[in-house]
Amino acid sequence: MGFGSYDESEQKDQDVDTDEDDAVNVHENDHDGDVSIEGDADTDDLVGRLSEMRDDEAED
Repeated sequence: MGFGSYDESEQKDQDVDTDEDDAVNVHENDHDGDVSIEGDADTDDLVGRLSEMRDDEAED
């Protein structure tokens, strides 16, 4: 068999028995709300600190 080859006889007539009641409900834990961040640093301070951290990591 070559790359990507498969036995087609194994691929046809596949029956899957599923139970909808046991399915995962992806919306079971949906949340609506707001996010707020408290801190004295502004964006420029945070970007500057991130640059320093990257520079420190590059030196290692």
